[in-house]
Amino acid sequence: MPVLKVSAADQFLIATGDTRLLEVWEALPEGLFPPFPPVELPGGLDGLLKRGGFAQTFFVGSEVLGLKFQSPKGQTIQAGGLTVKNVQGYDLVRPFVGSFGALGDVLEATLRLRPGRAWVFLRRRGELAEPPQRPRFLWQALAHTYAFHFGHPLEVRRFAQTFGGEEVRGTLDYTPLYPHGMGVGPGSLIDLRFSWCDGGARPPMPEAYRRLVEAV
Repeated sequence: MPVLKVSAADQFLIATGDTRLLEVWEALPEGLFPPFPPVELPGGLDGLLKRGGFAQTFFVGSEVLGLKFQSPKGQTIQAGGLTVKNVQGYDLVRPFVGSFGALGDVLEATLRLRPGRAWVFLRRRGELAEPPQRPRFLWQALAHTYAFHFGHPLEVRRFAQTFGGEEVRGTLDYTPLYPHGMGVGPGSLIDLRFSWCDGGARPPMPEAYRRLVEAV
């Protein structure tokens, strides 16, 4: 099974890198949410973490508690762990998330799950713009802006009232938009970080990060 372990009590999930994003959603206990919206994207969990997430309005690296990955040199590396304050050795989890594959491929990932008593999935016509109340996830697809938010019922209700639009039922699959993979560049999906195109190269790598890649 691609989803290896789920703990509702400790609010975490362990899955293999080739796990589809919607498979993670299907495995969730009621009232817990992962660090990505209910959409399917190319590359599954591995691809999502390499790209640094999608549509989140928070730092997604802090939601990844642990990683097992294979470096470009073929080494299997274990970084992080189940405890939030696990900082033994050099923390490679945060540099890996958003590395666009420069540090290797995800074999297993441990994700923090966040609780919420209510949720809402909305869309409205118009270009991406931050609403007065920022949702957990926000992105634009073609002519619509989408938002997914969860939390306390009163907070979720207030957000729905201010955002407006219409309810989205079910999940969305964006993989047909990216037959050559998902990269940075002009495209039909836009979030607060990038515009995403079919194919495309990784963003420029800072020199300090390049030295890290060469050392792993």
